[in-house]
Amino acid sequence: MPQDHRNWLVTGCSTGLGRALAEVLIERGERVFATARKLEDLTDLVEGHENATALQLDVTKPDEVAAAVAAVEASGGVDVLVNNAGYGLLVAIEEAEEEAYRAQFEANVFGLIAMTKASLPHMRARGRGHVVNISSVGGLIGNPGSGYYAATKFAVVGFSEALSKEVGALGLKVTVVLPGPFRTDWAGRSLQSSGQPIAAYDETVHARLKQVAESSGKQVGDPVRAAHAIIAAVDAEKPPLRLVLGAPGLKMARQQLAAIGEEFDQWEEVSLGADFPSDH
Repeated sequence: MPQDHRNWLVTGCSTGLGRALAEVLIERGERVFATARKLEDLTDLVEGHENATALQLDVTKPDEVAAAVAAVEASGGVDVLVNNAGYGLLVAIEEAEEEAYRAQFEANVFGLIAMTKASLPHMRARGRGHVVNISSVGGLIGNPGSGYYAATKFAVVGFSEALSKEVGALGLKVTVVLPGPFRTDWAGRSLQSSGQPIAAYDETVHARLKQVAESSGKQVGDPVRAAHAIIAAVDAEKPPLRLVLGAPGLKMARQQLAAIGEEFDQWEEVSLGADFPSDH
């Protein structure tokens, strides 16, 4: 159920979903600790709001992770941690430079893990708290060009599911959010690519990259409505473990689940044949 004046620690608030969520929370009167790698990106967000604090945070830097959590703990503790910081890297698996895909994992996976681990001891001691991890429908579906990005988002889904089973009995809650296409900077200036294009991937990877770029700014997903959806999930007596956002995302997720089930059924005999015989 909703609680008054919770402390929300939200990462990645310079743009996009993190920014929209912070704005809605501030307007609702929640206590918001908004973070970004550059403090100046948050000036207009927190200015004039007594219930908003800007914190400098690069989730890949352990000292900044510790400092951010300590700042919130000094003000009553983290009630809701929203691990939103991250970005997209779209490139063929063969094309990618090692530095680029390692950086992707540092931000999207290891930074999220670091924030979660830093917050958990305090939440556990209080016997309450909610961890909200922002994944993607790309955490269920691997598309051409999104191999590395999908790998990070699949990791977030698996991490969140395991975490929920570890901390549920301790009074803590976990929700992993899987947005479909939303009208943020994800497909615009925040999107990265890497390496030298290989012509063999023109009809798959490069065609999809062009499609993604052309769709930027035209997505049906509304970040503000997504923010309200996330808050509704946190406010629920029984929050969902998985929350898909947006009609396109929900459609893609359901199609993926159906395809997986169909494939399992087609190969059921082979799957069952891998066991020892029942009389063995």
